[in-house]
Amino acid sequence: MKVVLFCGGFGMRLREYSESVPKPLVEIGDRPILWHIMKYYAHFGHTDFILCLGWRARAFKRYFLEYDECVSNDFTLSFGPERRGLADRRGGDAPVEGRADAAGAESGRRHSRRVQLAARDLHDWNITFVDTGTTSSIGERLRAVRPHLEGEETFLANYADGLSDVNLDSLISFHKRQRAAVTFMTVKPSQTFHTVDMAEDGRVRELKAVTDTETWINAGFFVLNHEVFDVLGPGEDLVAEPIDRLAKAGKVSALKHDGFFGCMDTFKEKQMLDDLYAGGQAPWELWRQSPAATEADGPSLFPAAA
Repeated sequence: MKVVLFCGGFGMRLREYSESVPKPLVEIGDRPILWHIMKYYAHFGHTDFILCLGWRARAFKRYFLEYDECVSNDFTLSFGPERRGLADRRGGDAPVEGRADAAGAESGRRHSRRVQLAARDLHDWNITFVDTGTTSSIGERLRAVRPHLEGEETFLANYADGLSDVNLDSLISFHKRQRAAVTFMTVKPSQTFHTVDMAEDGRVRELKAVTDTETWINAGFFVLNHEVFDVLGPGEDLVAEPIDRLAKAGKVSALKHDGFFGCMDTFKEKQMLDDLYAGGQAPWELWRQSPAATEADGPSLFPAAA
């Protein structure tokens, strides 16, 4: 399935970084959070990406045009006389820049550096870059990439600032079982505020931590049928208007995920993700773990009509 990623916002809540760097390009470890999200989808076999760009669109294009796989993969660096055809026999990695050193100059031979990667990150990825406007809503960005989704009965979409260990295969299967037009993942809020139950005169009846309530929030990780475009009007947001209309028609499902979800809205949340990555305990890195991933077959919040 194609994967639409919304990368065009300003990211004002992460001001420490995003005044100069778009939030999806803020790094977790040595790679942007966008890379981690794309790597997650690629782990499940979905490698055809559409990036909905906006603010600082050139930064995204430049990042991938200048992408260096040596940063995140083990590799062998070899020096020696340049021998035609050696790179191909070693797996297709072309020699890095060749040059003649002192010894080589005397013998007339050119010497080169060769990089042999132990693994590849995105050799099979297909990335479409679409400028969808600087101030566009999520719905407007999705409408802008509709031509790239023709013929796709179902596609995936996500915000570009959240990571999870949800089993994507299970999420897609859940969507199909529900016969929904839209399915998204929900999680318990992680914030430390309290809900207040009070009477009309202002007298407080109860205080309760939001994590102890039955409140669930939209965490993205959308599975969308193409029919969403039938109800997505010009200038509309994706969730507040068309998805809400579909929900009232019984065509939206939401899957409860009680595993890991981390959204990078604040410096504190970024530091949490950095610490998990640095400690080798990044739950979203399913590609580094065993095939057994977190199951996501929980009950639906908004079951679709049969």
